[in-house]
This record gives sequence, structure tokens and C-alpha cells, in this order.
Amino acid sequence: MIFHFHCNICKMFAEGNFLRRKIRSDSEASITLATLHRDIHGAPPESFVVKLSEVIGSLKTLRRMAFFWCKVVSELRRLWSEEQYIPGVPVDEIPDLDSCLLYQQLQVINCCLSRKRRHIIATESLDSVMRQCSSNVEGSSLSMGTSPASSVLYARISNGEVVLRLGADRPTDLTMLETGEPVYFPITQEGPLLTEDLIKETEELVLRTGSVGAGCSQLLSDMQAFKAANPGCILEDFVRWHSPPDWTASEQSNEDDFDGSDFSSAKGQLSRRMKKEGNLWIELWETAKPVPAVKQVPLFDEDLAVEGILNGLEDIPPAELFEQFFVSLLGLGFVIAEARLSTDDNLSKLFHECKDYVVASCQGSSWSEKIDDICQVYETVETMLTHPEEVPMNQAEAMTPNADEPKSRFKRLTLNFVKDRQQRKLAIKDLKNSDESPAPLRQPFANFFDGKSSLFSKKPPKPDCPCPSPAPEKPPCPVETDWTIV
Repeated sequence: MIFHFHCNICKMFAEGNFLRRKIRSDSEASITLATLHRDIHGAPPESFVVKLSEVIGSLKTLRRMAFFWCKVVSELRRLWSEEQYIPGVPVDEIPDLDSCLLYQQLQVINCCLSRKRRHIIATESLDSVMRQCSSNVEGSSLSMGTSPASSVLYARISNGEVVLRLGADRPTDLTMLETGEPVYFPITQEGPLLTEDLIKETEELVLRTGSVGAGCSQLLSDMQAFKAANPGCILEDFVRWHSPPDWTASEQSNEDDFDGSDFSSAKGQLSRRMKKEGNLWIELWETAKPVPAVKQVPLFDEDLAVEGILNGLEDIPPAELFEQFFVSLLGLGFVIAEARLSTDDNLSKLFHECKDYVVASCQGSSWSEKIDDICQVYETVETMLTHPEEVPMNQAEAMTPNADEPKSRFKRLTLNFVKDRQQRKLAIKDLKNSDESPAPLRQPFANFFDGKSSLFSKKPPKPDCPCPSPAPEKPPCPVETDWTIV
């Protein structure tokens, strides 16, 4: 399986470079609008993952690939430690669950960096507010609002005392039921960043244990932030902001006419589930303290999350990595070809037949069993683009209107012009002869090297030689290839 993916990645890399050179000017608009990568669970065409796939595809042995991948992970660690974003990956987006897992993980790394930067800014802002508050107290100049030269906010509680708002963002359209003060949006903690594998693990944990701990932690954190931003608030105020369906306002209620003498019951009432004895919201509200989000215990540890991702990338089985690279290159090839073939009256329907087959084949976890057929379809598209005169049938002959099953569609294409499968088998055989003995399918990349040492050691490599000590009969160091991705 490893060699199978390796061979096809190398082949698709060479073909992809040719297609890029041939129709670069025609493909840019299509690439920016492409969604094929999400249909086949790949990566965006111009992303870091696709560029990485192209470089991996240019290498000829698993040993070189492993050495290069080791340097990629090392570079990712350096970028994280120096607080630099990974290029070719959005800087602040939650993981796209329709993309491959590697792309999701790189999104998490960039997003964690953005969150750490926001946390620093929020902490500095809160410290500034506290300093201004101290200055105002010394000068005896309290204000109920925000003065032009100050970001300090206050709220008057029910006993008439003026209290500082902490972690307040901006006012809402609500007023507090007991004090009539404006309700402010609190700055809250951001939730965890979950990739598809972590979501599955979380769902299995909930089903197995019935635990809702993560949800309780988030709710408690929001309550504490709300109390800090809105001194004098009550549970009903929080519910009206956090869960409006659980609050029914009274028809006679008019918050603009509030005179300070009405009770919350005159304004409306909580839903039945909120008033039920033992309700979790009531229990959490009673224990919540007014603490701004930046001073709370973090719900999500960015450093721990990124370290877990990088450790996982060090030990990733080659087959898992190659599958993601293969699908990413596959999507890139179709996107590039679509710019030309979708406008060709003679080939557009045949191209879309091939595209539909690939999309249907890549659904599910067993798509790798169809890799030979997928490669044949890819070669079909390549031939349609580079040598359209060799296509043995026009679009009318390529399709029948009443067939829907993907395998039948593929058979109807009658791929007479694809390269002989025997060529692929010979290529895989040559690859096996040129490489060292393959490690078991599920082994990490490190096992392609000396069993006593690993390229993926967490200790930094020595300056004189970044590779492990080789056996006497092997070259002193794997050949390092030129790469300029990161």
C-alpha cells in the first residue's frame, strides 16, 4: 500500500507540473472557486498541504521522503515557537471538517497562535482598565459611562454602589432587571478547537460515560464573565442574553420605562426547564464568581493542543500521510483541468463523468481499494487535456442518460487511451527494488531508518549532521533535497 501510494504520488506530481505549465493562465479563476477538495476530503488547491504534496511527489524513495518530512515537522515546531503563522493556511479559522485531517491540524496550529495573540491583547487591555480605575479613584472622578479619554466602565448595583465592569465588550439592547443598567456583552473564553478525530473521540466518550463536563465548564466560564461585565445582574439577565428562548417577556413590560421598583417577575419569566428544581444552570449560577475571561482557568490549552498535533505528525504512519497527499494532488489536477475542459463542448460532459466518478469513489474509508481505477480516470482527464485527439469517443457516445451507478459510468468511458496498468506495476516493482525493505504498513516514518535511532526524536539534531547514525553499509546521511515551501 505504501509503495502503491508513493508511486502514484510521484506520477501525479510529474503530470501536475506539466498541467500547471500548460494552462496556468486559464486555471487561476477556477482554482480560487474550487470546492472539489471538500468533496473528496482533500486540501484547498493553493494551500500549504498541496504544495507539500507536490514536493513529496518529486522525491523518489521513502527514505528521502521520511527525511524531508522530518524537516517539515521540525520547521513547524520552529514557526510555533517563534509565533509565526504557517504559510498557505488560514490564520484564524476553525478546522474545516470537509478537508483532510492534516489540513485541519495545520488550521488548528494557526488558530491557536491567533488565540494566544488575542489573549495577550485582552490581558493588556484589562490591565490598562485597572490602572485607569486606580487613577480615577485617586482623583475621585467616577463616571457611569465611558469618557472620551477613558475605557473604564462602571455599573450601579441595587444598593446604589458604583462597581467597575471587567471584561465588558459592548452594550446589548437589554437592561438588567433589578438595576436598569445596560447589559454588556462579556468577553468570553473561546471553545476548544476540534479536528474530526477529536470530535469522534469526544462523541464516543460522551456515549460511553454520559459526561457533559466540557459543556458545564464552558457555561460556568460564560456565567463568570457575564457577572464580571455586568455587576448587579441576576440569573434571569444571563438567560435573556445567553439563551433567549428560555425567557418569556411580559406583554406589559417596557424596559425603557423602568423606574427601579419592578421585580423581575413583572418583566417576564423563565422557561419551565429553567425553573425546575435541581436545574444545572441554577446550581452553576450560584457557584459562579465575577471573574473576567482572561483571569479564568483556560478551557483550552493552545500549547498542549499544538504539542499533541506535532507529536502526532512525527509518528504518523506513512500510509495515512500518503493518502492525504494523494487526494490533495488528485483534487489539484482536476481543478486545473476543469478550467479548460469545462468549456470544451466535445469533452465537458466526459470530464464531468470522470469528476463525478472520482468524487463518488473517494467517499468513505475504503476508497484506497479503488486507487487503480481512480488513477485511470485521472489519466483519462490528462489525455483529454493534453491529447484530445486521442479520445476515442465524443461526449454523446461517452454517456447514457439513465445510468447512475459510478462503476457503470466508469466502464462506459471505455478508457482505450489510458496507459497500460502493467506500467504502474513495473514502476512499483522498480520502486521496491530501489528502496530499502519496506516497514510494516502502520509503522511511523522513523522505522524506515536505523531501528536504534529515529529522525523524529524530540531532541534537536546535532549541527554537524541532522540525521541519525547510519549503519556502516549505508550512506552517512540521507540525501537532502532542495525544498523552499516553509
